[in-house]
Amino acid sequence: MTDDTTSARGDGPPSGAPRAGFALETVRALARARVLAPVRPDRLVRMAAAVRASGITPATACAVSAARYPEQRAIIDERGTLTYRELEHRVVALASVLGRELGVGPERGLAVMCRNHRGFVEAMLAATRLGADVLLLNTEFPGPQLREALAGYRIGAVVCDQELTGAFDQAGYAGPRVIAWAEGGGPSGAASGGPALEDLIARGGEPPPRPRRRSRIVILTSGTTGRPKGAPRTPSLRALIGPMTTLLSQLPLYAREPMLIAPPLFHGFGLSYLALALFLGSTLVLRRRFDPEATLADIAEHRVATLAVVPVMLRRILQLPPEVRLRHDTSSLRAVMSAGAPLAGALATDAMSAFGDVVYNLYGSTETGFGAVAGPADLRAAPGTVGRAPFGTTLKILDDRGVPVRSGATGRIFLGSELVFEGYAGGGSKEMIDGLMSTGDVGHLDGDGRLFIDGRADDMIVSGGENVFPQEVEDVIAQHDDVAEVAVVGVPDDEFGQRLKAFVVRRAGADPSVDELKAYVKAQVARYKVPREVVFLDELPRNAIGKVLRSRLREA
Repeated sequence: MTDDTTSARGDGPPSGAPRAGFALETVRALARARVLAPVRPDRLVRMAAAVRASGITPATACAVSAARYPEQRAIIDERGTLTYRELEHRVVALASVLGRELGVGPERGLAVMCRNHRGFVEAMLAATRLGADVLLLNTEFPGPQLREALAGYRIGAVVCDQELTGAFDQAGYAGPRVIAWAEGGGPSGAASGGPALEDLIARGGEPPPRPRRRSRIVILTSGTTGRPKGAPRTPSLRALIGPMTTLLSQLPLYAREPMLIAPPLFHGFGLSYLALALFLGSTLVLRRRFDPEATLADIAEHRVATLAVVPVMLRRILQLPPEVRLRHDTSSLRAVMSAGAPLAGALATDAMSAFGDVVYNLYGSTETGFGAVAGPADLRAAPGTVGRAPFGTTLKILDDRGVPVRSGATGRIFLGSELVFEGYAGGGSKEMIDGLMSTGDVGHLDGDGRLFIDGRADDMIVSGGENVFPQEVEDVIAQHDDVAEVAVVGVPDDEFGQRLKAFVVRRAGADPSVDELKAYVKAQVARYKVPREVVFLDELPRNAIGKVLRSRLREA
């Protein structure tokens, strides 16, 4: 941490060759995660051949794991189990047909609109095996929004689930479609919409040549504050080494252990852990739709070591009746990783009471990538924190002039690392200052260098001349015993310019009054931060990754 205490940097350079100490830490992290374990000579030769055949692409991680752990389970989904040998064979076969018959390659990319199952993984890896760009589409996009998302991209084909083909009809997309998952769960026999992915894999063919360019993975921003934008990334080992070192150093992640990824794979959080699982040779446990009890059942059945969730998923698991939760053995869990939305301090504490001190809170954005991680000790000592910057990342809190703020003061969060994206696909980027990119959030560092998120910069409410960030008020209301979830927004007010309006979801069986909640807030924060209105809802409107749709609340 620097002398002004408003800047933090991971123990490694954000660019250039790693220093000796950083390189040593990376080696230690890989050894700790059992990645550097001895390898049979014949498998080592096959691993080298896999790298030569596909270059450095996301598909390479699968190919290397297939060469090293051929009989290791790669994917468990609602269709059954695939080993790494089987997954690699299917990826190569699919890539062959996509390139030969549909023209997917460096000039024409592949759009993927699938839920969490093997088809998503196979389609994405096959496209990168061809050097094609991959556009990851939100499964909740209606036709008009899908049309906007597809505009500006040269798409050779679409891989989607059958239930989602109607959105492509509404969007006016007339190109080739491949059905990854047909209704009823059958591997083939798609009733309409296009040929089945399984049929393309069965046709197979010669492995495609080494791609002449590296694919870009285009992730769409969440769109909670506006139209979703494409954020392209060209995956590279250099970009991933800092975050990977941090995760493998601080989290109990080990090669070949089962990992359940509950958030959508099309989101940056889910995609990151898909890549990590392939690198570690882990077993991916996937379900098309999140179900809290089914998640616990999967953990127990497959002895899942790592669970990736967004906070709303974690909350829904904890809201299950105690007798239901205790029915499933979750003692195999080493890490419960939360990201994608704010993790309230009370929720983190409740989760650790249920599962032990295995909860980790991660922070980042689609544009900047991974920016901070808080472990169980941090979450116990400073509930609500997102922790510290990873290796190779610089984090600063700046004021409106771009000057670091004093310790503990709120300012704009800027990050710098190799993970910062290349600019939006349609042009433009986020604000940059001295090589650091704005995350769009405001926050502060405490005296120990831990980062706290105070809210979105554009969510700040000015009420009667006072600045209020909703996150602070939400954190207070969320601590009330009768509150399950809460969101606070600013709405127009003739007298004060804006006033605070809170939307509250009550805990089952609880019935707090508006006056009771206002008094509770007033006892803990300044008077001008007390919501003028409190509205009770059955649930908060959210997008697919679990972020609250505040624009919809403002219109309510």
